Amino acid sequence: MSLAANNLGFQEQFELIISDEDEMNIHEFLNNLNISDVATLVEDNEDHATKIIASLSVHRAASTFKILELNVQKQIIHELQPLKTAALLNELPADDRTSFLEELPTEAVRELIKLLNHEERKITLSLLGYDEGSVGRLMTPDYIAVQSDWTIAEVLEHIREVGKDSETIDVIYVINDNGQLVDDVRIREFLLSPPERLVSELTDGRYIELNVNDDQEMANQVFKMNNRVALPVVDNNNILVGIVTIDDVLWVANEEFSEDMQKMGGTEALEEPYLEISILKLFKKRVGWLIVLFMGEMLTATAMASYEMALDKALVLSLFIPLIISSGGNTGSQASSLIIQALTVGEVTLEDWWNVMRREIVSGILLGTVLGIIGFSRVVIWAQIFPDVYGAHYVLIASVVGISLIGVVMFGTITGSMLPILLKKLGADPAVSSAPFVATLVDVTGVIIYFNCAYLFLKGTML
Repeated sequence: MSLAANNLGFQEQFELIISDEDEMNIHEFLNNLNISDVATLVEDNEDHATKIIASLSVHRAASTFKILELNVQKQIIHELQPLKTAALLNELPADDRTSFLEELPTEAVRELIKLLNHEERKITLSLLGYDEGSVGRLMTPDYIAVQSDWTIAEVLEHIREVGKDSETIDVIYVINDNGQLVDDVRIREFLLSPPERLVSELTDGRYIELNVNDDQEMANQVFKMNNRVALPVVDNNNILVGIVTIDDVLWVANEEFSEDMQKMGGTEALEEPYLEISILKLFKKRVGWLIVLFMGEMLTATAMASYEMALDKALVLSLFIPLIISSGGNTGSQASSLIIQALTVGEVTLEDWWNVMRREIVSGILLGTVLGIIGFSRVVIWAQIFPDVYGAHYVLIASVVGISLIGVVMFGTITGSMLPILLKKLGADPAVSSAPFVATLVDVTGVIIYFNCAYLFLKGTML
């Protein structure tokens, strides 16, 4: 029975056992749980999190630790005895250990690295030397590499010797005498081949690799396109230096998705869970963008002030300002969200900007026409029911609303689609062109388009 299936029962058992403080019973109880169940127990009992990890074997402790939330990991490392901490960190896979360490302050990282043995310290320092966001930060050096002149029997014997320390044995990597990648071969090919056959007979030179300096988001795209569980990582001389596994890439994709969603909502990305971050930090993350958006909306007020005379002569025009600018903002936000998503998953590249613009111009005209017809019809119908609301020139007013909607919606779609592409071209995060930002930008332009249409249609009558 799993903890997920009977959480209350396991919780009660744990509380009973922990209250007895019998180390043997605690150890036995935890060893009978799945790793995922132990992790759930840790996060549900943070006061006993360190004791739970300390009661596990070092291998199970490392397997549990690497799937915990960052704040729980920090608490455990802070409270755990130095010898236990050293054993835990040395047991963690290099990529998981690096991911944890890069979230800590420099002083803390320096102290924790001292606890690693010589080999693990060398690997960790190497991984931490790669740029943040690069494939080098994700890779693990725990893989199996063989040479072309080995026999299948030698390969299988090598796997038995070192396979337990490898991140995965689904794929075996073939290298030459200089350590350069020659090919990757699935394990099933070795298992199904005669023992005397040479490795070179299984290679065809067709393989997919990542470079240590490649962007992690690009690695995510490569995994999607090639349906792999692991990919080799090489340096600029094609020397095999590690592998990246699909679980690490999925973790990055999830982090990137959360960060993009927060940025698209008009706030800076949160480095901590929402309920864990302090109010002051949350304030700092949100206030900057709010000030920028507020200043943008002040431009809208400035634009409206320049048309004060028109409003004095035809006050009825003010009734449609929210309608006009919100329509432009909504369509701009739609376009922005679609293009950010397309850029993220690789459906759109920078070279596609003209194709995107053409599609959005057509979309803007079609969408604007639909909304314009609705707006025009609404004014005309309302004027028939309430003749005094819009006066004798209601058809002209309806025309202003209809034509303005076409112009504003088309401008919104073009702005919303081009801004993410422009930001990516400049090396910025496209998610910064969030829906609130696009809406604010389109608001100002919407007012200008609306009042210029009003001057065009109403000059000599109402204006």
